[in-house]
Amino acid sequence: MKEYENLGVLNIDASLYKTKISKKFESRKPYKAADKRLILSYIPGTVLDILVREGQEVKNGDELMILDAMKMQNKLKSVTNGRIKKIPVKKGDRVAKGTVLLELE
Repeated sequence: MKEYENLGVLNIDASLYKTKISKKFESRKPYKAADKRLILSYIPGTVLDILVREGQEVKNGDELMILDAMKMQNKLKSVTNGRIKKIPVKKGDRVAKGTVLLELE
């Protein structure tokens, strides 16, 4: 049958399945894990306060910054241990989604 000729192979949890693969699926960007050394804004907002300084040691769970977004004050916390390498924003800056707020070593 012609409908079974152009099937692709899909790997899900080490199980292989023959199925139709769409053009959109074929041209998707491959998954890339987030870099734990970069703290990004996950929503547009305004930097209300920066609670750390460059060179400071931080631990997993330490509060780093307060971002005001959608009338809420969001406390951004460290997801790993490290040292603050760079803070490219300052208090009062308006940031877009995906902006680098802090960089860890």
